[in-house]
Amino acid sequence: MLVTGGMGFIGSNFVLYWLDRHPEDRIINLDALTYAGNPDNVASVCHLPNYRFIRGDISDAACVQRIFREERIDTVVHFAAESHVDRSIADPQLFVRTNVLGTQCLLEEARRHCVTKFVHISTDEVYGTLGQEGRFTESTPLAPNSPYSASKAGSDLLARAYYETFNLPVVITRCSNNYGPYQFPEKLLPTVITRALQNMPIPIYGNGLNVRDWLYVEDHCSAIERVIRSGTPGQVYNVGGGNERTNLQIVQNVLAELGKPTSLIQFVPDRPGHDLRYAIDAGKLRRKLGWQPRYTLERGLKLSVAWYLEHGSWWRKLLKAPSPDDPAAAPDTADSSGPSGTSAAASVLSEKTAKGGGT
Repeated sequence: MLVTGGMGFIGSNFVLYWLDRHPEDRIINLDALTYAGNPDNVASVCHLPNYRFIRGDISDAACVQRIFREERIDTVVHFAAESHVDRSIADPQLFVRTNVLGTQCLLEEARRHCVTKFVHISTDEVYGTLGQEGRFTESTPLAPNSPYSASKAGSDLLARAYYETFNLPVVITRCSNNYGPYQFPEKLLPTVITRALQNMPIPIYGNGLNVRDWLYVEDHCSAIERVIRSGTPGQVYNVGGGNERTNLQIVQNVLAELGKPTSLIQFVPDRPGHDLRYAIDAGKLRRKLGWQPRYTLERGLKLSVAWYLEHGSWWRKLLKAPSPDDPAAAPDTADSSGPSGTSAAASVLSEKTAKGGGT
C-alpha cells in the first residue's frame, strides 16, 4: 500500500491505524516533508520491517515511477495535498502544482501498474457553501470558492476521468472537518487549545458563525478502511461526523473544557471567499458500506484537549520552528483532507490516550 502524505495529520493517523489493524501489510509512506510534515508522528512504527518512508514529491514523476517499480504497489491511498485556505489565497500556483499535477502523476503511474484500488481523499469544500438548510450529497455539483478547494475539485475530476477513460479502480472520499491529536497548529482546534493554554488571544474570523461538520480523525480512518475493502470503483463517498457547530461554539466549548474565559476570543476581519456553512450527508457510506462514526463531538473534544495538555513538548516545538509567513490573522478552518502539508497523528486514538497511555 502506498500512502501519500503519510507524515501529515490524517495521513499519519491512517498509517498507524492501518498497521495496528493489518500488521501483515506493507506500507510505503511518501511525503515531501513540507513545513507541516512531522516524522515524529510515525516514530512508533518506523522500525517495522513492513514500513518504509520515502521523502519525495508526488509531482516528481521519476520518484513516483521508481516507487511503483520497486515496491509493486497494488493499493494507493492518496492524502498528500496543500490544504491551508489562506496560503492558497497567497500562492495559488503551489496548490495547483501539488494538488492537481501531483494527483495526475500518481494516477498515471497507478494506471500503468494496474493497481487494484486507488482511494483519492478529498474534501467537502469542493461543494462550495450552503445556506441555513440542506446538506452536501455525492451528487451535489462542485462549486469551489477558494484556490485550495478549486485545486481539490480539479484533482477529483482527474480521478473520475481516469476511472471513466482508463477503468482505473478509483474511489473518491470527501470528508468534513477533521480534528484530533497531532493536528498542525495552524488549524482551528489546535490553535484554540494551544493559545488558550498560553492565555493568548484567540482570533476568530468575522462573527464566528460559519458552520462546519466535525469528524474525529480515527472515525475518518475507519471510513477509509471500509472504502478500501468494499468501496465500488467510480463512486464517491461522503464522510461526515454529523456534528454541525459554528466556529464560535467550538471555541467556546474548548475554553469551557480548559476552564478559560471567553474574554480570550478576539474577532478579526473575515477572509475573502469564506464559505458560510458545510454539512455532509454521509448516508451513502452508512447504507452501502455499513460505516458508523464512533465518536461524538463532546467525546472527541475531551480526548483532543487532554492530548494537547499531555503533549506540550510536541506543539511547543512546532510553534518555535521556522515556517513560511502565514498571511492569516485567524486559524484555518479547512478540513485538511490529508495533506503532507498538514502534519500530524499518532497511534490509534482511544480513551487510553486521554488518560495518559496508549501513545
